[in-house]
Amino acid sequence: MSREQAVSGGVRTLLRLEGAVVLAAAVAAYAQFGAGWGMFALLLLAPDLAVLGYVAGPRVGAALYNAAHSYAGAVALLVLGVLAAMPWAVAGGLIWCAHIGLDRALGYGLKYGSDFGATHLGRIGRADPW
Repeated sequence: MSREQAVSGGVRTLLRLEGAVVLAAAVAAYAQFGAGWGMFALLLLAPDLAVLGYVAGPRVGAALYNAAHSYAGAVALLVLGVLAAMPWAVAGGLIWCAHIGLDRALGYGLKYGSDFGATHLGRIGRADPW
């Protein structure tokens, strides 16, 4: 991953702040929705199971990780829940959005296929000593 592939400076800060706002909004909406906090705690880290895709290689891993960490699926589940009056889908969509927001606020971005540490928000993990 080259430096040109990742955001930096004020843009990176703004994207991380945006993640924090999504996290706060999703948690506030979940609290208003009245679903159980035990389920929230149980499912909050569920999207990270997509990291198991890295067993099949970095390209497959990145594709699965990005699918689980994109707002598209989370918002689609949320909309389905609202339109079809499916409370479990609303709760799941809010938890999923909260997870993505938390990850982005912490600096964990969408992955490039080169390796796990290469994200759109910059390199994560230990710096390459070479």
